[in-house]
Amino acid sequence: MLRLGALGGLLIALGGVGAGAVLRRDPLLTGTILNAVRYGHGRDLATAVVFVGVALLVYSWVRLGRMVRAGQVDGRGVVLAAAVWTAPLLIGPSLYSRDVYSYLAQGAVALHGFDPYTNGASVLPLSLGGNVASLWQNTPSPYGPLFLLVAKAVVAITGDNVIIGAVLMRLAVLSGLAMLAWAMPGLVRHLGGRTSVALWLTAANPFVIAVGIGGAHNDILMVGLMAVGVLMVLDGKHVRGIAVIALATAVKATAVLVIPFLIWVWVARMSGPARQRFFQACAVGGITFAGVFALSTIIAGVDLGWVNVLQSQTPLLTWMSLPCAVAELLYYSVGRHIPGATYEGFLGFFRSAGVYLLAAVLVRQWWLARAGGVDAVRRAAIALLAASVLAPSVLPWYFTWVLALAAAFAWKDRWLAFAAGFSVWMVLITLPDGTIVARWHYGSANPVVWWSYLAVTVLIGVWVGRSLLERRPVWSLLSELRARSSEADHPTRIVEQVPPRVVEQAPPPVIEQAPPGVEDDDVADERDGAGKQRGSTGG
Repeated sequence: MLRLGALGGLLIALGGVGAGAVLRRDPLLTGTILNAVRYGHGRDLATAVVFVGVALLVYSWVRLGRMVRAGQVDGRGVVLAAAVWTAPLLIGPSLYSRDVYSYLAQGAVALHGFDPYTNGASVLPLSLGGNVASLWQNTPSPYGPLFLLVAKAVVAITGDNVIIGAVLMRLAVLSGLAMLAWAMPGLVRHLGGRTSVALWLTAANPFVIAVGIGGAHNDILMVGLMAVGVLMVLDGKHVRGIAVIALATAVKATAVLVIPFLIWVWVARMSGPARQRFFQACAVGGITFAGVFALSTIIAGVDLGWVNVLQSQTPLLTWMSLPCAVAELLYYSVGRHIPGATYEGFLGFFRSAGVYLLAAVLVRQWWLARAGGVDAVRRAAIALLAASVLAPSVLPWYFTWVLALAAAFAWKDRWLAFAAGFSVWMVLITLPDGTIVARWHYGSANPVVWWSYLAVTVLIGVWVGRSLLERRPVWSLLSELRARSSEADHPTRIVEQVPPRVVEQAPPPVIEQAPPGVEDDDVADERDGAGKQRGSTGG
């Protein structure tokens, strides 16, 4: 299983040379015969290799999940699998996103003396700025000062070498996954889950490995710091925990959402009047957060301009954002037949409604978490999930936010199967070159192709969930139905084959055999007397 998953990771890395989010000006392949893998049939072949690698990785992950559920693999085994499967991707090209080139460009902007919160990649020479997606060429950095400091340090080491710079940036992001794996056993101890299951959902997840690490997304670094900070607060190290959450916020602003919930955890452990405890925790926590964040800003040599950038950014249209999905469906089904209605009007209205709904959900969850303890962390995870689906723009890797906390809770089988299927679905709706299928809309894609591809990806996600729970595959059920139908169509033929004299003799010992057309795995999938499945392979 380890070798098969490692082979999948290797195929993803090799196929990514032609099918991934490759450099527009590659100093290694340009002018060589290998450059052919980036065009025409060569690119098609490279894409096929990536999908074969994804299939092997997913298959290995599902097999590992079965072993984890059966108690055959512990947390260390899961970490070993995650390390083996991730290793081939560390030196591969960028996959499923071009964001790593934007990170390097923003670090270079700061290193060259420009303000990254007012200047985009267009101020740089082509070697660094030319690989940034055209949409972000003139967009200032929306990331915190700590991450800009990391990007600045990487560019200072690698210079104009984008290939080595992307590898170092991926290693920096990998440290976030290492912190997440380190914190998970402690989170499980407080939140009631299983360490092996939590690590299987996070560190070994193909979604986290292929999209998060393969794309070198700073979200992985943010959730690693966030998980460590939450663990420190649960362990009673409240000040240090909030300081680490401040560092996570200095990577990406989303981490700040968990701070109000952790305040309730702190308040519940203090003594004295409720109002006094609340204000004391808010004051000490606020001073700690502000001090650490200010120190990060000073060391990075920037200001607070990123707050204005977050407010002024034009959101992307993705169907993973619930307001965008509702706006698209309603406009193209009803709205375009209403006089005076416009697509932009529908989109703007539902995005604004989504923001107000998100604010209401956050406030409600925060107020319900005032008892502190485990429930406060659970509601923090709900808040992160709400931010992942109700924001004006949602990208696949945003769902790592909620996964980092939710994985440490106890999971029922059906929800674990749903999480597994959803994770694989998130990999499939993001193409290796960074194209997000959920960004397609009626104005830019053939609806037949769009719906067909989404239907196939959903079916694959359902197969993953069923296989994890060791349910019988669909084709074995169809085979059994055909066998029973055949017996029903020819009942007399079976009776006529038995000589009459056999009926008068003592019945011979009965040896159960599989009915016609049913494979051995189908027979092994029957339930024993205790009602448990035995020998099921789930496909």
